[in-house]
Amino acid sequence: MGEKQNAIYYMASDSLQGAKTAPFLEKLVQKGIEVIYLIEPIDEVAIQNLQTYKEKKFVDISKEDLEFDDEDEVKERETKQEYILLCDWIKQQLGEQVAKVQVSKRLSSSPCVLVSGKFGWSANMERLMRAQTLGDTSSLEFMKGRRILEVNPDHPIIKDLNAACKIEPGSSEAKRAIELLYDTALISSGFTPDSPAELGGKIYEMMAMALGGRWGRSEEAETTEASEESATEVADVASTEDSQPEIIEASEVMPESDPWSE
Repeated sequence: MGEKQNAIYYMASDSLQGAKTAPFLEKLVQKGIEVIYLIEPIDEVAIQNLQTYKEKKFVDISKEDLEFDDEDEVKERETKQEYILLCDWIKQQLGEQVAKVQVSKRLSSSPCVLVSGKFGWSANMERLMRAQTLGDTSSLEFMKGRRILEVNPDHPIIKDLNAACKIEPGSSEAKRAIELLYDTALISSGFTPDSPAELGGKIYEMMAMALGGRWGRSEEAETTEASEESATEVADVASTEDSQPEIIEASEVMPESDPWSE
């Protein structure tokens, strides 16, 4: 750990791969800050009881109020002012699903992340406690911390939504995008969605909107083929009618010569 690092940062997850790919790490990795990965169930409980080591505090990077020493306060204040309307708009759309929406300091490539409150359970602890409740979720609902949605102001999706909230705040497409954004942040941040089937339906709906028949639809191809086959059948019937032989009555046939007349 570097000498200029004033805190010991840690990330609790169910696996090493899950910890390494968590969106909470993006800005810390960019700044070269070292992070401890806690992948055993007892690790997070033990480190919360330690609190400090050699006068350096342990900081959970998956919780709110993550601070860095080299922050540009002027730029940070300007960014918050620019996106304050978007944060309020997203909070209005999500309602009680999140405690608040704010601009993130920890993201560099992801559009958003869902962090836990300072005094609440992390996503990893919530997962462990959910496994211990044996179907009784009443204590889980009481003890789990509030969730805060942090958005990345440099991401194209957030910039598009910022424009949408100012130009067309009632757009149904923008509202669906916000719901899907929250659900994906829920999963990438380590939480469990309440209804995976509903999330799947939202993803399929957005995929259909994004594709928009770009490569043609099979129904259209089938309809075109059916119409072509129908036109071919009509043409065949017409040609068959035209090619029918002409029927001549026997009385109309006049022999060239009558051998019996001689």
